Amino acid sequence: MAYQQNPSVALRNKLVRLNAGLVRKIAHRVSHQCAEPYEDLEQIGYLGLIRAIERFNPAQGCAFSSFAVPYIRGEMLHFLRDRSSSVKVPRRWQDLQKEGQKARVALAKDLGRQPVDTEIAEKLGICIQEWREIKMAVKNRLPLSLDATVSQQIDSSITLGETLPDAHYQTLQRLEEDRQQLLHALGQLEEKTRAAIEFVFFNDLSRKEAAERIGVSPMTVTRRIQRGLEQMVTFLQLQTLQTDP
Repeated sequence: MAYQQNPSVALRNKLVRLNAGLVRKIAHRVSHQCAEPYEDLEQIGYLGLIRAIERFNPAQGCAFSSFAVPYIRGEMLHFLRDRSSSVKVPRRWQDLQKEGQKARVALAKDLGRQPVDTEIAEKLGICIQEWREIKMAVKNRLPLSLDATVSQQIDSSITLGETLPDAHYQTLQRLEEDRQQLLHALGQLEEKTRAAIEFVFFNDLSRKEAAERIGVSPMTVTRRIQRGLEQMVTFLQLQTLQTDP
């Protein structure tokens, strides 16, 4: 909360140190699933942790560790994806692509201009269609970086990664919204009815224990709970009708 109100490098570094164990734990787990050194994954993980610190909103009601894990793990996975090819290009095509580059340079020198695809394919002794497939395969063998800029604003840029939905975070947001609506509905109830529901469902007390706390009979607690839940359902249905487009 202090960092959100007054961001500083010192506070951010303190948060990083407090959550370093989380980064190490995830790096250790990921290192057993790939050939990359643990130390490299740990360093990359800290970038994800810093990004999580920058974006975390304490008012959302979720634990920071739950919020940070997707960012830390995601940063490591992006690192691994950037270091590997998504499309496996056949060895023959890889060799032809290298020969094609040499042929392009030689033809440009002989012709005094950049050669077209048909001329390169002819020099390689292959058909034009295969040469174009080779070019396409080589071009698409690496994934687009999630750090690639897709939109430039006046004072900042938006990356491809920022436009992708974070399913885990969206789930937490929906759960928090549901929790807030339930608490709001609960706040509309009469005091003893609200207390009965809180004791039984939130504090995990028996109806007898709740009755002793409130000063009524267990049967009264049961009736209040039933009536209170019905009132909450009615209230939430009205809220839904008011907010639906």
